[in-house]
Amino acid sequence: MENQFRAILKKYWGYDSFRPLQEEIIRSVANGYDTLALMPTGGGKSITFQVPAMAKPGLCLVVTPLIALMKDQVENLRTRGIKAYAIYTGMTQHEVGLALDNSINDPNTKFLYCSPERLGSEMFLAKVKQMNINLLAIDESHCISQWGYDFRPSYLEIAKIRSLIPDVPVLAVTATATPQVVDDIQDKLEFRKRNVFRKSFERKNLIYLVREVDDKLRYMLRIINHIPGTGIVYVRSRAKTKEISDFLMQNNISADYYNAGLTTEERDAKQNAWKSGATRVIVATNAFGMGIDKPDVRFVIHIDLPDTLEAYFQEAGRAGRDEKQAFAVMLYNKSDQRKLEQRTVQTFPPIDEIKRVYDNLGNYCQLPIGEGQGHSFDFDTFKFTQLYRYSSITVHNSLKILQQCGYIDYSEDVNNPSRVLFLVERDDLYNYQSANAQEDSVIKVILRTTSGVFTEYRPIDESMIATQLKCSRQTVYEHLLKLAKDKIISYIPQNSLPQVYYTEERLPVKALYIGPDHYLDRKKLYVDKIQAVVRYASVFECRVQQLLRYFGMTDVPMCGTCDVCTSRHETEMTEFEFQNIKQLIFKQISEKPTTIGNLPDTISKAPDKVSRVLRWMLDNRNLKEDDNGFLTPIEQ
Repeated sequence: MENQFRAILKKYWGYDSFRPLQEEIIRSVANGYDTLALMPTGGGKSITFQVPAMAKPGLCLVVTPLIALMKDQVENLRTRGIKAYAIYTGMTQHEVGLALDNSINDPNTKFLYCSPERLGSEMFLAKVKQMNINLLAIDESHCISQWGYDFRPSYLEIAKIRSLIPDVPVLAVTATATPQVVDDIQDKLEFRKRNVFRKSFERKNLIYLVREVDDKLRYMLRIINHIPGTGIVYVRSRAKTKEISDFLMQNNISADYYNAGLTTEERDAKQNAWKSGATRVIVATNAFGMGIDKPDVRFVIHIDLPDTLEAYFQEAGRAGRDEKQAFAVMLYNKSDQRKLEQRTVQTFPPIDEIKRVYDNLGNYCQLPIGEGQGHSFDFDTFKFTQLYRYSSITVHNSLKILQQCGYIDYSEDVNNPSRVLFLVERDDLYNYQSANAQEDSVIKVILRTTSGVFTEYRPIDESMIATQLKCSRQTVYEHLLKLAKDKIISYIPQNSLPQVYYTEERLPVKALYIGPDHYLDRKKLYVDKIQAVVRYASVFECRVQQLLRYFGMTDVPMCGTCDVCTSRHETEMTEFEFQNIKQLIFKQISEKPTTIGNLPDTISKAPDKVSRVLRWMLDNRNLKEDDNGFLTPIEQ
């Protein structure tokens, strides 16, 4: 069996061997065990379910909330000659039905990717019963836990799927999970017994630095000029992506910006320019990076503090995937604390305001009370905010809370290209082409450049067709509309608008319940996670130890490379000596009032070494002097 796994890996992915822990996870799944795999960003999670699925008859059902990543993986599998389909928000009912039918009727189909909100629909549950499923893979599995940083109630529908395929093993994968979340994932997915594989989250080639600076832009510029190679700068607002990109360009740094407000073409062009090296630095919101496997990123800089250490760990982890030295830099100053407090208020609008957004959303979608379940709607955020006079922040965060309550699913990363499906047989198509010369040229280009259009919806590019035909994009669009009107094709034009999917029918506002578990408890969890970020930035303790302890890894040695560890090296003594003297100092000042002047003489160690450790502790905010000159520890 192990030889079979390696043969599959070599045949389809071109690798001679697995990365650490991949093979053990694959063996566990192949033996029928429910398995939870904790692997850091870039650790090769997808291989752990793709390889065992290829080794058995049937298909693997993959649940993931990341639409862009889903599309990338499906296309990637298809380029390797592996049949795969995807179902996600923004697809028509006809598209969904066709993908499900192909997954049932074509024995060569090996993967069906599905976004979580689709799991509970009657059509999906009925079709799943007819599928030959060999593995249920849950990507981003932390989303099933209310203690996770991105809880999605639609993930709870997975239990229904398990009841329909009770003998099929589950592989849950995630890059970030605290110990509490690890247990919750296994409970919610109804693991038959605990079974967790952990790959160390430690990245020895990644150097973590925190810099407390007032002028973040100037310090960022220093870092970029000092570290060669490509990088990412993360900020929180769309406006700042352009502002900082312009600042870098003015200082002779090749840069561009990226955020969710750009068109599909703009995003693709900017992303490809950065991946190819034509652009050195991309300044982005957290909309950038998921599923982008660029191994030679040399630095990731956070201008603004992220909401959670989970998010920070994933974003910082996009640096140095080639296992060469790279830097994760967080820029911090005292004003960040105030900004985070404001962010808490913005993230949790008043409950009455959330209910008004829900009501206006129904009106915007022209949806009567009691209808809409299982349907998705285009959502133009700018148009909605103008129409109902909301701030975009209020709308975004209200929709997120409504999603956490299970009333809707809200997807911003929907960038669906135009798609076509031919509705007629080839003989009928030939007759139509003979009678319609102008449409004939468009049909020929589609058939020449796009495969599979008679059995499924396939993406097309109107601009490419226009270039080949030497006409305008508008002309191609009009021909496609005529083909659709004549029922030759089903044509779905490109759509990059966010999508709102109603997981329940629209309710009257008085029936809308936002309970403490979805508001007050979530707010407390949010505050706790923000405080963990502040602690990471402000407490002078080995950055790697802090991060790994947060994810449940204890007894981790100091990394020796972060800003804290390199500062500690200045004392010129062994780790054992340093820690021993540090504990003696804490013990001494806890037992009786002690001043800087008399401390070295009260500890039976070399006074010069005690003085060096004491100076380090004062410089790095472990100790302070009170108004009377006595030393006191600083709360950490």
